Amino acid sequence: MKLENTITAENINRNLLNVNYAVRGPILDRAMQLERELEKGIEKPFDRVVRANIGDCHALGQPPITFIRQVVALAACPELASSPDIPADVKERVREILGDCTRGSVGAYSPSLGLRVVRDRVASYIRARDGGVPASPDDVVLGAGASDVIKTVLTLFAGDQGGKPPAVMIPIPQYPLFSGTLAELGITMAEYYLDEEHEWALSRFELERSWREASEQCAVRALVVINPGNPTGQVLSRENMEEIIKFAYERGLFLLADEVYQENIVSKPFYSFKRVMHEMGAPYNRMELASFVTCSKGWAAECGLRSGYVELVRLQARVRAALQAARGVMQCPTVLGQCVLDCVMKPPAPGLYVCVSSRGNT
Repeated sequence: MKLENTITAENINRNLLNVNYAVRGPILDRAMQLERELEKGIEKPFDRVVRANIGDCHALGQPPITFIRQVVALAACPELASSPDIPADVKERVREILGDCTRGSVGAYSPSLGLRVVRDRVASYIRARDGGVPASPDDVVLGAGASDVIKTVLTLFAGDQGGKPPAVMIPIPQYPLFSGTLAELGITMAEYYLDEEHEWALSRFELERSWREASEQCAVRALVVINPGNPTGQVLSRENMEEIIKFAYERGLFLLADEVYQENIVSKPFYSFKRVMHEMGAPYNRMELASFVTCSKGWAAECGLRSGYVELVRLQARVRAALQAARGVMQCPTVLGQCVLDCVMKPPAPGLYVCVSSRGNT
């Protein structure tokens, strides 16, 4: 009997054949091939490959933050606490984290939504960022990077509505995580275009056009906004954000705010969608919202350690329970990644501690 493949391109999940992720794929494969050839001494008209396909700062030479790496190292190997090279603030931070871990080990599963101590820290960070707007750790879900929790939230919108397939509005240009994830989930992309000639502005007119055209065939469920923009780099004005919020409210759309580059802004003020909604008052301060942050960006840039969170506000209780059950199937995000997030949410305070090493250096 001839052995044949049981799964083929003809019988695979058709959604997977539609997934494209431009920052990885043929171009990256070719770059890696060139790197291998350079290592073998094959002559090229260049001596190195610069990986500019994705926001990976460490791959481009940014050194890691010592405090973060010390916390991760000590959390993974508590025996290092006896070393005089480990500062007191690192030891205290690890004591707090391990105190919330089962049997004091990062090798044990955490709760599916993440360690409570880290979620508390995230809520405190959000309150400080947003000028005192209330934030609860119960609304925070930790993940293996923002990509992980973005997919979890987008999964909520899969499934037909009133006989129509679902659609989610996404910007063009966009970070291809959204288009790739929507394709995998079988959700239609309702594309709206940013205005390049006006610094990649987002117009209410274009949102209406996209919604109207998509609604002819689909049930439009949600609106994705990337602010600060990726890859465009624009920062939305507060007035523009208010227009977007009003549009989402009037069309009954769930708002997903990709805000992962909020700490990379140097030229303009950043306002979170949560803060703007809150300060607009009723009815906008009662809207549902998912906002995403990752440790892969900002000052930490710890892409490989995979850590991030989503704050989900004003979800219906049954929806929240369903989402928590889905996260439970995956057990938990990496606990070492949660250690990184804890450090980013509460960086070390300057000037409090010094470390005297066995070599006499401070």
